[in-house]
Amino acid sequence: MLFPFFWMVKTALMPNKVTLNYPPKLLELPIVIDNFVKVLRSEGMTRSIFNSFFIAVVSTAGVLFFCSIAAYAFSKIRFRHSGFLFGAIFATMLIPSQILLIPMYVIFAKIHWVDTFLPLIVPQILINGYGVFLLRQFMVGIPDSYIEAAKLDGLGHFGIYARIMLPLCKPPIITLGVFTFIGNWNNFFGALIYLDSEKNFTLPLVMNVFRTQYTVEWGTMMAGATLTVLPLIVIYLFAQKSFIEGIAMTGVKG
Repeated sequence: MLFPFFWMVKTALMPNKVTLNYPPKLLELPIVIDNFVKVLRSEGMTRSIFNSFFIAVVSTAGVLFFCSIAAYAFSKIRFRHSGFLFGAIFATMLIPSQILLIPMYVIFAKIHWVDTFLPLIVPQILINGYGVFLLRQFMVGIPDSYIEAAKLDGLGHFGIYARIMLPLCKPPIITLGVFTFIGNWNNFFGALIYLDSEKNFTLPLVMNVFRTQYTVEWGTMMAGATLTVLPLIVIYLFAQKSFIEGIAMTGVKG
């Protein structure tokens, strides 16, 4: 499992001219940091890191809020056609994103959202079947007695959601947050389709400049990949306990 990461870092610390030497060696000398310097000094790198971070943070915050409040409604509030509506949201997971690509692009072009961050943020915030399903499965397992006690104390639905359900749902919320952040941080296809201006490019798009039609700077690309993966590893290490707990508990709840 760790070997691909080792090979990525090893290649990043090698001169580009020796990255494809055959037979390959587990350790190649001399070790250099020129690839990391080139990545950090490349045009638009700082701006792309900010763009990726902005999209990932805003998307994650929006997904956590809307999915959690929808999951609370579907799990603890009885209203007409709730089962049908939840099934409709769940069914969106069955539609391949490639099928929606052309019609969504046409819609975004007509409302002048192309070459902005909105197509990368708004759709997944408003329609995220996986997030609603994940949180609902956990909330279904929370005893209704908590809700009844809160109502006797005078709390409304939003108060119950904010003061009771969210603290109890910390593990699956962290799990969904990690998934969402990683997905947006690594989103290459969406950014490639909707972003045209270099000032709006995200990190995966800027990383692609190290691959030309005839050559690939493997050392530089691996250096960029190492820098890209590093924040995700840090986030996972801090959220590891809640992440694993959330995956395990949502699998048995409901």
